[in-house]
Amino acid sequence: MMTLPRIMVAPTGARRTKADHPQLPMTPQEIAATARECQLAGADAIHAHVRADGGGHLLDATRYRQVIDLVAEQAPGMLVQVSTEAVGRYTPEAQMQMVRDLRPAAISAALRELAPAGSDEPAAARFYQWCAAADIAVQHILYDAADLERLVGLVASGAVDGASLSLLYVLGRYSVDQSSAPSDLESFLDAAGGLSHAPDWMVCAFGQGETACLAAALRAGGKARVGFENNLLHADGSVAPSNQARVAAIRLIAEAIASTPRQGEGQP
Repeated sequence: MMTLPRIMVAPTGARRTKADHPQLPMTPQEIAATARECQLAGADAIHAHVRADGGGHLLDATRYRQVIDLVAEQAPGMLVQVSTEAVGRYTPEAQMQMVRDLRPAAISAALRELAPAGSDEPAAARFYQWCAAADIAVQHILYDAADLERLVGLVASGAVDGASLSLLYVLGRYSVDQSSAPSDLESFLDAAGGLSHAPDWMVCAFGQGETACLAAALRAGGKARVGFENNLLHADGSVAPSNQARVAAIRLIAEAIASTPRQGEGQP
């Protein structure tokens, strides 16, 4: 099982462009340069999306390999997690084939995309098992507690290995204006109680509430995914100048939480 770093940067995503922020990286060279900046700021992993020459969302093993190689050169030691997001363009079969062609160290995959209906679960289960055999770390993207409850069922059936789960809780995806709040985490933590083994879990969030949500996750023992994919704003509502600035803000919070004794620690 690969344990993910405490802070992962998601600098690009599948939808935003430089019209949304001039510092949003889109080319492999820009993504690698951003990885280096964010590594210096405190991120030890990057959640990578790649784009076509025209800027549109792309799942392409060759372009991902270019990003992986450039990040290895410019940010040595930084983990590259490859996105398999469909964005309505790719079938589950195409998503899984890209991973088989690329064989990256780590991927993220939405359960509801790879197995959108019960009849698709056997194919998804075979894919997860193939990834385990190929030593590819899979982070399961979960958009709500129902997704997690479904994953609990797949673990119980043996379709997914419950001893090595890595999960991403997406807070606020279906709220009004995709506005996230720390309270969104509670339903995920409750549903995770159905798992036999404690997962390695991380949170991402949308909009100005991102900072508070990630702080709540870190205080609860989780990890943080931060960056322009989901949010461009600092906690005070000002526009962040770069992904690096967002990583630096979360790193300060993570360090403060780590240095604060938990209740009962240090007591005689």
